[in-house]
Amino acid sequence: QVQLVPSGGGLAQAGGSLRLSCAASGGTFSRYRIAWFRQAPGKEREFVAAISRNGGTTYYADSVKGRFTISRDNAKNLGNLQMNSLNADDTAVYYCAASSQALNPRILSGYDSWGQGTQVTVSS
Repeated sequence: QVQLVPSGGGLAQAGGSLRLSCAASGGTFSRYRIAWFRQAPGKEREFVAAISRNGGTTYYADSVKGRFTISRDNAKNLGNLQMNSLNADDTAVYYCAASSQALNPRILSGYDSWGQGTQVTVSS
């Protein structure tokens, strides 16, 4: 399985931007769909965005559509999540995940590799 190490995150003001990255190692990165999930305090982990193996197809949760952009660089084994127009509801621990399976990209159980979470806090 591929190992994932996230970076980025931190504190932003409402309306601001942050960029998350996820560095992969130990596997052929281009064979994995990449996704971001998030978990706010007291809530279940929820889907944020996903991108297909070749980057040609992207998926977004309705709550982030038009504000967040997921991308990947297979040559660098890197996945990214650009977050713009942040609001307090975006405050959560964000997780990158990788899937070698052709399952629903929005389903948490379809991912077999997970990175450690990275905190994103948006102040109003």
